Amino acid sequence: MTEAPAVRFERIALIGIGLIGSSLARVVRRDGIAPHIAVCARTHATLDTARALGIADSTTTDPRACVDGADLVVICSPLGTYGEVARAMAPGLREGAIVTDVGSAKECAITDIGPRLPEGVHFVPGHPIAGTENSGPEAGFAELFQGRYCILTPPTGTDPTAIARVEALWRQAGMMVERMDARHHDRVLAITSHLPHLIAYTIVGTATDLADEARSEVIKFSAGGFRDFTRIAASDPVMWRDVFLNNRDAVLEMLARFTEDLTALQRAIRWGEGEVLQDHFTRTREIRRGIVEAKQA
Repeated sequence: MTEAPAVRFERIALIGIGLIGSSLARVVRRDGIAPHIAVCARTHATLDTARALGIADSTTTDPRACVDGADLVVICSPLGTYGEVARAMAPGLREGAIVTDVGSAKECAITDIGPRLPEGVHFVPGHPIAGTENSGPEAGFAELFQGRYCILTPPTGTDPTAIARVEALWRQAGMMVERMDARHHDRVLAITSHLPHLIAYTIVGTATDLADEARSEVIKFSAGGFRDFTRIAASDPVMWRDVFLNNRDAVLEMLARFTEDLTALQRAIRWGEGEVLQDHFTRTREIRRGIVEAKQA
């Protein structure tokens, strides 16, 4: 007999059905979390794919129609769409509904979504820290969240029951859940996720700007380091454009710190300061060991 899920909903509405949304839909299907999954996307082709994959019971391009009757709404669209999505769906939200999201920046989510929701609707911003370089409904898989962290950033005064239900949803998906202040989340993710992606895009972009002969050799002789950068740089360009624009202050702060550290290493290389380099590489290696020990590798 299949064990009952830790949380159940009557109807879940997913606004966006990319990697995260489609993976969550598969979890909902697998564990029987809700009998009905409503999906909203911009194109009928994406909606056709979601239906063909069996992860949507009803589909529409209209956010208001999608959320009609839903007791849980999960916004899985790019950060830049949040304000318009919230405005469009607000009239269709039922009293007592819970709205959450999966975006990588949280202060902008609170600013763009919260004020547009009607009274009696609970907003619990969330960020499941999981993903691959692939996108679209075909890229999803139910195991994506297993053993990863999800951070919730509910504003002061958010209904505790609503928070607990969103937390239970992500735990059901296999995640470890923590709560955090939205501003602190954005600064932490700026260094652990956003800056690494910016660096990866820059390094791969530099390689593509090389002369044709050198570029072909870069591709042909790619070692693990460059290969890893290309994987990161293959991530959804629209999503990451919106991340950098909507978390600009934190990203620029971390980028300034990184630039200072890079300048110091550049100076050590120029002056042959081997001890400085070795000490730096030794300290940074400990971070990797910590990630492995935390089973986040």
